Amino acid sequence: MAARWEQVCAELVAHRGDALVRYAMLLSGDEEEARDMVQDALTATFGRLRNGFEVEQAEAYVRRAIANRFLDRARRGQRWRRIVPLVVERERVDSGATLTGERLDMAHRLQRLSPRERACIVLRYDEDRTVEQIASELGISAGAVKRYVSDALGKLRGMLEREQERAAREAGGAAGPVRRDGTTGGRQ
Repeated sequence: MAARWEQVCAELVAHRGDALVRYAMLLSGDEEEARDMVQDALTATFGRLRNGFEVEQAEAYVRRAIANRFLDRARRGQRWRRIVPLVVERERVDSGATLTGERLDMAHRLQRLSPRERACIVLRYDEDRTVEQIASELGISAGAVKRYVSDALGKLRGMLEREQERAAREAGGAAGPVRRDGTTGGRQ
């Protein structure tokens, strides 16, 4: 007979495994890295916490471990980039992921945010967490969460505006910048 923690782990992976991978994918932007992060988080969670919790509690522990692993990897990557200048962009291989269209565009935009901003945005808008829950999960103050969310939304808004301006230029020539109301500022 399997131990109680093994049953909880098996049930978590069977019922929530895909959701955990999607969560990690939004953070990392890479499906294989996301799967590795989920595996590492499961190992860390069930390596320590063996008994006395249900699937919902285990999922919360695993999600927190995924966020921590993402932030740790991002910190390591920042240190590495300071040491060795990168001259070649990392090759991307199509993994057959289900991201398409606007979701793929948004995933690309998320990759351009800092790790903390990305984590706060994903937790706030994809996981529907409160500011206080995000602060607790990431170990930062509520004010810092608000700042990261605000900064990230500003960056995302700027990216969207630049993309709309580029699309308007390509579609209609010198139409001018696209305003927030959707009209262009070109000459009449």
